[in-house]
Amino acid sequence: MDHHAYRHALAECLAERELPFVPEEFDSRRRRVRQAMRSAGLEALLLTDPADIFYLTGYHTFEVSVHTCLVVSAERLVLQVPSIETGPAVVTARVDEILGYRWEGIEEVIEPLAEVLAPFQAIGLDAFGAGLRHGVIRALQARLGVERFRDDGGELLDRLRIVKTPAELDCLRESARITSIGLRAAMAAIAPGVTDNEVAAEGSRALLAAGSEFMSLQPIVTSGRRISIIHVNHKRNVIAEDEPVFLEFGSAYHRYTAPMMRTAVAGRASAEMQALRDVCRGMFEVLVATMRPGRTFDEAARAAEAVLAPHADRAFFSGVFGYAVGAQFPPSWVEGTGYIARGQDREFEADMVFHLPLCLRLPGQWGIGLSDTVRVTPDGGAPLTDNDWQLQEQS
Repeated sequence: MDHHAYRHALAECLAERELPFVPEEFDSRRRRVRQAMRSAGLEALLLTDPADIFYLTGYHTFEVSVHTCLVVSAERLVLQVPSIETGPAVVTARVDEILGYRWEGIEEVIEPLAEVLAPFQAIGLDAFGAGLRHGVIRALQARLGVERFRDDGGELLDRLRIVKTPAELDCLRESARITSIGLRAAMAAIAPGVTDNEVAAEGSRALLAAGSEFMSLQPIVTSGRRISIIHVNHKRNVIAEDEPVFLEFGSAYHRYTAPMMRTAVAGRASAEMQALRDVCRGMFEVLVATMRPGRTFDEAARAAEAVLAPHADRAFFSGVFGYAVGAQFPPSWVEGTGYIARGQDREFEADMVFHLPLCLRLPGQWGIGLSDTVRVTPDGGAPLTDNDWQLQEQS
């Protein structure tokens, strides 16, 4: 049985059996996208980011390293997947047509994809998105003409994805609940002499037992001096007495992730640790007060910068006070549709959702990180996660 026969056999009994939402949710999303396409003068979108494809079709798989694309037009949605992804395409996606190609034959994608795109004179691309392979787009442009392709397709979809629907908010709330369970289990395991791997293992077990799917980013646990190094992870290090332990977890529920950071101490927290915690809490308070419709991302960032300013010379901060979250795939839960940072002039809208990763690192010493995932409301930011913004002391 080849992948074509496999697809048809599955379709007879399991088509759309694992759609993450009711069909009406996808219909609503597609209507908004098509309206935006018309306004932008686009006849088609060629999407390759796994999260964009999921948003419009429900298609999901843990194998996101292979070429996959979705063509969106006014008439239909066409999903192109490799042979090994035929099963997920049939079972999880709501599309009009599935085009399969041999996994080992990437050159086979060009001819059928060019045929689908041939009727359209204005095709939007996400030129900065994941999955857009230079060899594929170069071949399509050589065949159809460079002038047909525009780079604003990703921006068009980002403007829609950043505002969450009620169904998406429900998924984020459930992710927040599971994330909290994992963090509590991990913190309970913290003690002098325990390794960061053991803490991560307890948290991971709890996340999966509580219902998390495969996560877009695995649980992060670091301790002591290693907290001062951004983006390292557990590595068999033994936690020492009175050392801080940094944790950042994010469960996945229908691919939606509501992350949270906590910091615990294997003993007693020093006055300096508590002081940095106070700075993180202060930034959080001004951020949620500013995150309301009509205010800009830049305004919120500047308000938080004012709290950070007295400490900015000695503590490293990433410069991003918040980033949009929603449905994502490995290697990251960052949605990429919006950032709370200096120079970002977009205005907040109700039902945008951001993770506020407020972590201060003293190079070579340690760091303190706390965060919540926050929904924008008319009254400001409202946390979906349940951080108490304290340093838990494990004595």
